[in-house]
Amino acid sequence: MYTKYYGLARKPFALTPDPSVVFLSETHQEGLAILKYGILSKKCFLVLTADVGSGKTTLLQALVNALEQDVHLCLLNNPILHRDEFFSYIAKKLGLQWDGNKAMFLIEFGNLLKKCYENDERVLLIFDEAHVLPVDLLEEIRLLSNLEEKGQDVLSIFLVGQPELNERMSDDRLLPLRQRIGIRFHLHRFTQDETRQYILFRLRSAGARHLNIFSEEAMAMIHKMSQGTPRLINIICDHALLTGFAESKPVIGAELIEESVDDLHFPGEENPLPVAASAKSGGLRLALWGGAALIGLLVAFVAWKYFR
Repeated sequence: MYTKYYGLARKPFALTPDPSVVFLSETHQEGLAILKYGILSKKCFLVLTADVGSGKTTLLQALVNALEQDVHLCLLNNPILHRDEFFSYIAKKLGLQWDGNKAMFLIEFGNLLKKCYENDERVLLIFDEAHVLPVDLLEEIRLLSNLEEKGQDVLSIFLVGQPELNERMSDDRLLPLRQRIGIRFHLHRFTQDETRQYILFRLRSAGARHLNIFSEEAMAMIHKMSQGTPRLINIICDHALLTGFAESKPVIGAELIEESVDDLHFPGEENPLPVAASAKSGGLRLALWGGAALIGLLVAFVAWKYFR
C-alpha cells in the first residue's frame, strides 16, 4: 500500500525472518561467532539466551546457512513434544531408523557418532525455544551425549531460548546437565546507533530510492519505544509508514512515531506488542457495546412486563 509512495520495491519491515535480509549487529556478530566456535571447539553443550523478539531465530538461520556439508544438523524449533515424538523427529532429521523402540534408536545414534568420527564429520543438535522443554526431555538430551565414546568429540548440542531457560536449568535434577555446559551467551538488544543502522539497512534492502524516510529524531524515538528489540522496531516502523502514507507525509518524524505507538497501544518491553492490538481492542469495545445494548433491552422488556 505505502511502498510506491515511499519509493520502495517491497515492504521493508516484514515480521517473518528473511534469510536473504539479515542484519547482524555487534552482539549478533559475536553471537554467531560463538555458535561457530561451539562447533569447532568441540564443546558439547552451549546455551544461548535472548529476550523475546531479539533475533535469535534469525541468528540460527545465519548459522545454518554458514554450515559446512560435513555437519549433520537437526534443528528443532517446536520442542513441545512427547518423548517418542521427540526421538522420532531427531531420527527423521538425521536419517536414522525409528520404529518406536528407544533402545534401537540409541544404538543407531551411537553408530552415527562413530561413523562421523571416522569421516571427520560433526553432528549438531539445536533446540530452539528450549525454555519450554520439560525437565524429562532436557535429561534425555543430556543422556544423548553419553553415547559419545571418549575422544570422539563429534557431537554439539545447542540449547537456545528466552532467559527463562536459565531458571529452568536451575532445577536440581538438571545439575549433571549444568555441569556439562561449556559456553553461555546472552544476545543483547540493539543500541540506539544499531537501531538506526538496522532501519537504514532494511530500507536499503527493500530498494529505497532515498534513505531519509525516517528523520533522525524519529529513529531515536523508535529506539526508545522498542528498547532496541528488532521485532518491535519492525512493528513500529511498518505502522509508521502506513500512517505516514495515510497522512501524506514523505518524511516520518518523532511525533508520527508517538502517534503510531499510541495507535498500537504499545505495552512496553515486558509485554511484546501484538500485531493486531488495535483491531482486537476495537473488537472488544464493539462486543462490550453490544452486550450493554442487549442488557438494556432485557431490562426494558422486564419492566414492560412488570408494569403491564
